[in-house]
Amino acid sequence: MSVPPRHLRVFSFVFGVVLLAFSASASADPPSRVARLGYLNGPVSLSPAGESEWVEAAINRPLTSGDRLWADRGARAEIQLGGAMLRIGADTALSVLNLDDDIVQLQLTQGALNLRVRRLPANQVFEIDTPNLAFTLRRPGQYRIDVDADGNATTILVRQGQGEVRGDGVAYLIDAGRPYRFAGSDLRERQHLDEWPPDDFDRWSSERDRRDDNSASARYVSPDVLGYQDLDNEGTWRVDATYGNVWMPSRVAAGWAPYRDGHWAWVDPWGWTWIDDAPWGFAVSHYGRWAHLGGGWAWVPGPVASRAYYAPALVVFVGGSNFQIQIASSNVNAVAWFPLAPREVYRPAYPVSRGYFENVNRSNTVINTTVVNNTYNNINVTHIVYANRQVAGAVVAVPATAFVQSQQVAKAAQSVPRDIVTAAPLAAAAPVAPTEKSVRGAGAQRDKPPARVFERPVVARSAPPPAHAGFAAQQALLETKPGQPLDDNARRQLKRTPDAPAPVVKLVTPAAQAPQPLRESSAEPPATPPRVTASPRGQVEPQGRPDKRVLAPVEAPVKTPEPMRKAQTVPATQAPTPAAEPQARQRGNSDRPVKPPQRERPDSAPTDQPQDKVQDKPQRTPSPVPAAAPGPVVRRAEPPAEPAVRQRGNSEQPGKAAQRGRTDAVPDGAPKAAAPEAPAASNPAVRKSNEKSRNDRNEPDPDEVKGKPKP
Repeated sequence: MSVPPRHLRVFSFVFGVVLLAFSASASADPPSRVARLGYLNGPVSLSPAGESEWVEAAINRPLTSGDRLWADRGARAEIQLGGAMLRIGADTALSVLNLDDDIVQLQLTQGALNLRVRRLPANQVFEIDTPNLAFTLRRPGQYRIDVDADGNATTILVRQGQGEVRGDGVAYLIDAGRPYRFAGSDLRERQHLDEWPPDDFDRWSSERDRRDDNSASARYVSPDVLGYQDLDNEGTWRVDATYGNVWMPSRVAAGWAPYRDGHWAWVDPWGWTWIDDAPWGFAVSHYGRWAHLGGGWAWVPGPVASRAYYAPALVVFVGGSNFQIQIASSNVNAVAWFPLAPREVYRPAYPVSRGYFENVNRSNTVINTTVVNNTYNNINVTHIVYANRQVAGAVVAVPATAFVQSQQVAKAAQSVPRDIVTAAPLAAAAPVAPTEKSVRGAGAQRDKPPARVFERPVVARSAPPPAHAGFAAQQALLETKPGQPLDDNARRQLKRTPDAPAPVVKLVTPAAQAPQPLRESSAEPPATPPRVTASPRGQVEPQGRPDKRVLAPVEAPVKTPEPMRKAQTVPATQAPTPAAEPQARQRGNSDRPVKPPQRERPDSAPTDQPQDKVQDKPQRTPSPVPAAAPGPVVRRAEPPAEPAVRQRGNSEQPGKAAQRGRTDAVPDGAPKAAAPEAPAASNPAVRKSNEKSRNDRNEPDPDEVKGKPKP
């Protein structure tokens, strides 16, 4: 059965689209962003991913997952990452656990970190892991994080923004305000510290922030371009009729060309990476394009509104594995390159998907979509005409040994005749395999920091990727295809070398509930008396569960119940027996004196219980019943019988109280008797008598006084 040609073409097209989509999804693209070492002052050391050796850190070195930094005594460093600025102080150990398009995960095991984040998209994670906690940013802002030299405590100050701390099974929100100090990994041992005044490290960081805020170059480039602030004082912006806004360096030597002052290093997963010596050299080496205008070089940035994609070096390599140059009457293997011009396509040396290929080009230059597609489908770049290939001095060549050993290019550069450059083939990758020196870069070897600093386990919320296997584990495979990095599948199958460092990370148990704001009174007091120590800033705090400041216990003042106060100040004409007051209220009898009712306190303790037992109840704080003071001596101005009958509202006549044998009634002309003293409330017999009637206190019944028998 024959297939019509038209159907065959349709089938071939569909199959090609499916194959292309599958290959794009199967390939793992490298991150579109990196971190940059933008400022160094003092001894700062670097250990590349997977390496145990330490070398002197170099300005403009890209940082990615697995890299480690150590700022020694008196040193400072600034790390730029898109919309974030990280600054580390002296005696600080910082590692990059994970860095890609979705997450920034850093490990801080010792030292001080000042962090300013201008932009934090909702789908991105910014996490700092310490030996005590995992701190995740929830908003852009300014943050200070310190880890003690012994790694036992972490202090966090949110100056602006909001962060979230996580420990084992717990999580809290920290708003801008006072600093918190945490010990342990369960967030139970925490302290409020006093106000944290700015120190020299803070003032230096603030000065760097002001410099960034006032950058004139920010209006010409994408905010994702790293290092654009350094262009302000090292060149001028102009408007070109062809390319628009361009930047031209003002402090370069005669005959200078892009990608000449610096060295090459091998940085996974991109491979050969250019590291420029000039402080302003990062932005112009990894973004945009270079154009030769009017006898000088001008840097043309990509679209301002586009997200910038990082590239290890926007160049085209000249020659193949057999490319040679003549030095001292002998031919040596060499590597040569020249910068890409505007509207020219960059072809990565590492495997990428079609989407990455389009983005890394469109974000760095204004380019036609058809040109991008044609270049992606055409592997051979030899037939492409490149503008800068014909510019005098644009092609830079060095011996292959100088290239591989990360030597300074400006010192090792050799001139190449134009006819050789024109006849040599072109390539997307330098056809030489890296060595251990290529991985470490041009920095001199440094002593290792204290081993305990980077061996401390940290608490993490996000699981970092597997540790880098190390260069020794992949060297044999890299030599089979010189100049081409390993793809993601091959890298995952490698076994880590014994000396390759690996961070010790403990993932926290998810919190049972959503994080709550952490305030001074956000937690209940500890069940047991906490152990109290003095914080570094003089604030006395508990060590058991220091949720808030330790305050000396204050006893509530003893208050006399209101009815008892009234009984002590009652007028002399109404001086009743104090014990009659509760009896009249309890029995509600009409033939007994009625006194003002005492308010019942639902939380008052029963009077027949010992006072210390009442105070031990945790659910309430009873008001202790004080002992009644001895009553004052009260003399009556007139017989009290009539007021007593009037208070009862009884039909008996005045003087009835005298006939009933009241002990408080005094006949006319008789000497005035003193009122009986109030017994102490602590006497059980008195407390019992307060609950009985007057008859229970052996008072004579009125009927017995009249001689009538009881019914």
